[in-house]
Amino acid sequence: MTKYCLTVACPAQRGIVAAIATYLAEHGCNITDSAQFDDAETGRFFMRVSFTAETGSTLAALDKGFAPIAQQFGIDGRFHDEAGKMKVVLMVSRFGHCLNDLLYRWRIGALPIDIVAVISNHMDYQKVVVNHDIPFHCIKVTKENKPEAEARQMQIVRETGAELIVLARYMQVLSDEMCREMSGRIINIHHSFLPSFKGANPYKQAFERGVKLIGATSHYVTADLDEGPIIEQDTIRVTHAQSPDDYVSLGRDVESQVLARAIHAHIRRRSFLNGNKTVVFPASPGSYVSERMG
Repeated sequence: MTKYCLTVACPAQRGIVAAIATYLAEHGCNITDSAQFDDAETGRFFMRVSFTAETGSTLAALDKGFAPIAQQFGIDGRFHDEAGKMKVVLMVSRFGHCLNDLLYRWRIGALPIDIVAVISNHMDYQKVVVNHDIPFHCIKVTKENKPEAEARQMQIVRETGAELIVLARYMQVLSDEMCREMSGRIINIHHSFLPSFKGANPYKQAFERGVKLIGATSHYVTADLDEGPIIEQDTIRVTHAQSPDDYVSLGRDVESQVLARAIHAHIRRRSFLNGNKTVVFPASPGSYVSERMG
């Protein structure tokens, strides 16, 4: 038996769930997990269905047979092989905590992705990346060469067949053109102090203001810097007895965990764009351990 999943986004209307369940049953498939959401505000319906299929049922055949249903309900639907690993490009600057965390999770199998390249505007992590047998590309970015640098970055994405770019604390602003081309396929991570504490050393600013909660936000990247649809967030409590260095250390931990969970939601096809926000279905029991590890 082969494990597949179907992702569905379409205008909300009656009969969608029944039509999908009937189609899968008629094609020898058995539903093992299902999640759905009808958004009354946007009038959109979202669904993710995991199922097993009899040997011989291919993605192409399932997709072809599903076409009449997709047309009837206006469904943007995709069938996916759950055993497949999404190709991912990581981008990093000089803060390496997220990169190192992702490499560790990838190495032990807790994050089932195929890291096809790491791009950086500095050489700091070349040895770490190369020691993992992953191609490393240092592309310097300046105000003058930004278009050429992004063209080289996108060339790597295209040549590797990457389906997702992860900004693992990559401290360069992406152009509107790159954001549009990779819409819904770039994930970023940052602390949750924005917009209160901007610029250099936000954790020091938070310490000086007596902040009691440190958090992190992971979101899809849009042309509006740090304002894309949110995928995952988390917080950790701090006290007056902790130092600015403690704030930084705790902040790095929560950033790493939030980014890993956001990536997991995306690669498992649990995250759906819904205008300026997202619909993110909970992890199924089979993936819970790997997703929450940390």
